Amino acid sequence: MRMIVGLGNPGAKYEHTKHNVGFDTLAHVAKVLNVELTKSEFNALTGSTKINGEKILLVKPLTFMNDSGRAVGPLASYYQFAPEEIAVIQDDLDMPLGKLRLRTHGASGGHNGIKSIISALGTEKFNRVKIGIQHPQRAKVVDWVLTPFSKDDRPVVEQSMDRAAAALQDWSAEKADFEELMNQYNG
Repeated sequence: MRMIVGLGNPGAKYEHTKHNVGFDTLAHVAKVLNVELTKSEFNALTGSTKINGEKILLVKPLTFMNDSGRAVGPLASYYQFAPEEIAVIQDDLDMPLGKLRLRTHGASGGHNGIKSIISALGTEKFNRVKIGIQHPQRAKVVDWVLTPFSKDDRPVVEQSMDRAAAALQDWSAEKADFEELMNQYNG
């Protein structure tokens, strides 16, 4: 079983902002796996499919970013996903624009959505798919993450989202474990 979570903020005001790169990447994954997120459950929109007989659950929390654990924790418990069967797609301010980094565990790194999920799951040992959004030079962090990518930056990020979707498709089909994917996609 696999649960893939894209982090972001709900609502038209936040669509395609830097902080919603998790939602946008999840949309890429859903398209690749031919899954529609139409079921409303546990403060999230979900959609599922089976690959090689295993359930794949895509999750878009409808809580705001900082409260993502309110959706992820109950879903993981209800469907009985072990932490290592979960992958969370997130933005990362501390990485260069468009850089893709997969991790099997770790602290929140100051990301409040991840902090909420760690609290809800009771562990840091769940998979992460981080996409760099770059730290702002002059803007306040809050203003930076809640603005869309520039027309020049968007293609760079789109390429990372495509690579992330490919990695998650491989993971879902059990073509590689997460550590093997790290070796293949990080760098």
